[in-house]
Amino acid sequence: MPWYNGTYPPSYKNQPKKIRDKAVEIANEVLKTTGNEGEAIATGLKQARLHFKKHSEEK
Repeated sequence: MPWYNGTYPPSYKNQPKKIRDKAVEIANEVLKTTGNEGEAIATGLKQARLHFKKHSEEK
């Protein structure tokens, strides 16, 4: 099930908004390619954290 308009997996609930939004974006793309919701959720969160960690280190 893709996540849109502020809906997101329960495991994203306590994440900061910027990480949650990026994770949802990534998870939706993974879901399109794999069809595996569990993989999409885990990958989305992991990659979103890496994305913001990388960008904070560049500053």
